[in-house]
Amino acid sequence: MADRLRPATADQLREAVAWAATERTPTEIVGAGTKRALGRPFQSNLTIDLSALSGVIDYEPAELVITAHAGTPLSTIETMLAEANQQLAFEPPDWGPLLGMGPDGATLGGVLASNMSGPRRLKAGAARDHFLGFEAVSGRGEVFKSGSRVVKNVTGYDLCKLMAGSYGTLAVLAQVNVKVLPAPEKTRTVLLLGLDDAAGCAVLREVARSPYEPSGLAHLPASVAAASAVSYVRDAGTSVTAIRLEGTGASVEYRCRMIRDVLAGRGRSEELHSTNSVALWRELRDVSYFVADQSRVVWKLSVAPTDGPAVAVAIAAGSDAVWFYDWAGGLIWLSLPRSDDAGAALVRGAVTSGHATLIRADADTRADAARGRVHRPVHAARVLD
Repeated sequence: MADRLRPATADQLREAVAWAATERTPTEIVGAGTKRALGRPFQSNLTIDLSALSGVIDYEPAELVITAHAGTPLSTIETMLAEANQQLAFEPPDWGPLLGMGPDGATLGGVLASNMSGPRRLKAGAARDHFLGFEAVSGRGEVFKSGSRVVKNVTGYDLCKLMAGSYGTLAVLAQVNVKVLPAPEKTRTVLLLGLDDAAGCAVLREVARSPYEPSGLAHLPASVAAASAVSYVRDAGTSVTAIRLEGTGASVEYRCRMIRDVLAGRGRSEELHSTNSVALWRELRDVSYFVADQSRVVWKLSVAPTDGPAVAVAIAAGSDAVWFYDWAGGLIWLSLPRSDDAGAALVRGAVTSGHATLIRADADTRADAARGRVHRPVHAARVLD
């Protein structure tokens, strides 16, 4: 069993990393460990546990910025922001249940290190776009800082962009500054029912080009919609194309009305108000539809929005596939039966332009993927979570 260190201060973290570097000891960095099943199975002689390096250092709602230790639970951050009617606009997902863990375990540092963003990314940007600054420990045990609490004061190289998505391979985040934004006054979702994948994604692309500022554009085939906990979606009995609108009350009501007028004749429409809208987009954010059957593998496919339906059809022709679309068809969440290569050959044949990431599979398959036997790259680093 690997030794475990649990630093409670930045100095202790620096000492732990410096010792591991001196001893040339393979080291795993974890917070809550909710993403241990993501990427290559990791073999280490030492675990540095950041769960004690937790807590909010400074939060000024009027300044729209929060500073916290990297091991702070994301749920703590979101609760504090909600009390001030603010939010992390990039809508970080909770993949704990998807990867066989419990919910609400992710940490702020882990979310930033993996650049995780939800359905609102198409409007608000990715996690890296809200990452203002940090203090970290390099692999040599050296403390360094980058960025600031104020965007206009940031000079030099924008290392936040480099750290976001590095999966903990470049440094151990100790403290982070993140931009926050006001939460919307009202959220509503326009639903179009009964469209096939091509027609549904075409509608989403049309709305994305419109002046109505959608903050979420997703299409659920009928089999996925039937798994929703939102009754209007689950009981529709058809596919569901979802368009989320957020903002002030009058603005949201006007934009909902205009979109329904513009799309009249494309299919039967419904409208979800705040509670049901929040529930639906949380399901989409967390890929909840693929949680129940942990035996199936899960892929995340990033393609051109115009290519999404054709990619899904090509994969479905060769396997018992289940999928849904986010980001106006540019993101496909795909579930496949377990197989020797996790369906990689099939996925690679369909995704001729874009990117495919194996999100969930058993340890042996993930190990083969890291060695190139699955023919598609997966993130091989241990995520700081």
